Amino acid sequence: MEIQILKGMTLFQGMKEEEIRGMLTCLSAEEKRYKKGAYIYRIGDVTGRLGVLMKGSANIIKDDLWGNQTIIENIRAGQVFAETYACLKGEPLMVDVQAAEDAEVLFMDVNRILNVCSAACDFHSRLIGRLLYVLAYKNLMLTKKMDLITPKSLRERVLVYLSQESLRQGSRQFTIPFNRQQMADYLSVDRSALSAELSRMRAEGMIEFERNRFVVVEREE
Repeated sequence: MEIQILKGMTLFQGMKEEEIRGMLTCLSAEEKRYKKGAYIYRIGDVTGRLGVLMKGSANIIKDDLWGNQTIIENIRAGQVFAETYACLKGEPLMVDVQAAEDAEVLFMDVNRILNVCSAACDFHSRLIGRLLYVLAYKNLMLTKKMDLITPKSLRERVLVYLSQESLRQGSRQFTIPFNRQQMADYLSVDRSALSAELSRMRAEGMIEFERNRFVVVEREE
């Protein structure tokens, strides 16, 4: 297990290497590998473990009864997932978590995080604080997703999403983590309509793109 990777993650931020090793033992940490397309969690699963994506990426997916798929969130290396369900003991997952590419996941027992160990170690208390930060951050991400799907027009949804990615990556040139079908699923729109709208926006000089690489063109005054 690469401790240096963990040191850069939000959940373990500020901890020393020996503290992280101690916490991994305390939390019954287990690392697993998944091939692209494999399911890490399925709808209906019950878990007491949160996952930390060590390598690769994954999508949180929601399917309706008619087979329509919506990508709720894309998880990148260093991010945490399933923490809400792990904290709510016995609550079945309402989403799938699927590897978008080959992935490595570190699972940890949430119950051992929330219940301070007998040694009452200082770094355990700090880990609880970091978990609260992660939960707050996820709440913010859900708010941003609501901002994304609230607009009724397709163009407005595209503009909100590209603006969010541009701000997150700090540049007008950025790469999104989705292919065209996945982008449509994330925006809850039809793929053909999305492709047509992107082409219109490019023709109007608003954006440039090639596959999942986008440029938001700066308007001339």
